Amino acid sequence: MDPLADLLDGVRARSAAFCRVILEPPWALRIADRAALALATTLRGHAWIVPDEGEPVLMRTGDVAIIKGPEPYTISDAPATAPQFVVHEGNRLTTVGDADITDDSRLGPRTSGPVPDGAAIVASGTYQVSGDVSERLLNALPEIVLVPRPSAQTPVMELLAQEVSGEGPGQQVVLDRLLDLALIATLRSWFARPEAQAPGWYRAQSDPLIGPALRLIHDDPARPWTVALLAVKVGASRAAFARRFASLVGEPPMAYLTGWRMALAADLLRSSEATVDSVARHVGYANAFALSVAFKRVRGVSPSRHRAGGRTGPAGGPT
Repeated sequence: MDPLADLLDGVRARSAAFCRVILEPPWALRIADRAALALATTLRGHAWIVPDEGEPVLMRTGDVAIIKGPEPYTISDAPATAPQFVVHEGNRLTTVGDADITDDSRLGPRTSGPVPDGAAIVASGTYQVSGDVSERLLNALPEIVLVPRPSAQTPVMELLAQEVSGEGPGQQVVLDRLLDLALIATLRSWFARPEAQAPGWYRAQSDPLIGPALRLIHDDPARPWTVALLAVKVGASRAAFARRFASLVGEPPMAYLTGWRMALAADLLRSSEATVDSVARHVGYANAFALSVAFKRVRGVSPSRHRAGGRTGPAGGPT
């Protein structure tokens, strides 16, 4: 697997929440669903994405945006429009005074709004993301990613837009998979844009030397990799490989390997009952003591405290 595939593996939709809202100006929705990640598009009209901190971003018809949470933000017809409605977890819709209008505003499957045919239609799907591996992907993104229509519109987006407003057997699974594909396509389109400032690990994937080295690390993190061994595997001298890796990825090969191992270990400790010794061997350390020393040096806490819910440092990984 390549780095992007590994990071996306923990950001899969599972019973994702979908919402299509039909609106007439002036309108503004306060998004307070605490989702870690949202994929949104305007099917008709335009929408401003207004974060509490930072500049508003205009989303025109057909543009696709990825919005990082979990902090609330506003989507509106104009940056200055005050919210009239609040979207909560599970697509519960209330007034700003907290009166529940979910049932009253329902217009159809996954579709809500004050009018059945308004000037703007906004569709979105949200993820509840957890884990240090997924956090590495979120850390590589700005608060709002906007991909213009010419780059964003794919057959997947068209299928997703059609499915959101329909019903059928197994549809939640279909929507989850389409949302995953739409997210991947949007991320690839974004990282390809000059203004994206794609992280080093993403740019390096296409390099004939460093790309294969990254795949080796991700395919087998437990192998006792050294700079010399990686260099031999990709057919380069040790010095040339080390310089090129650091230049493209933004950190030395062993630092990248350590960060990846720590992210994997952190997720395994929280998501499984495996012993610390077993986790250590899975990510390339000889025993629990060796992992504990490395984990505490990088994360500031021991593996056992991390597992128990202790506070850790920032998720490792290149940005």
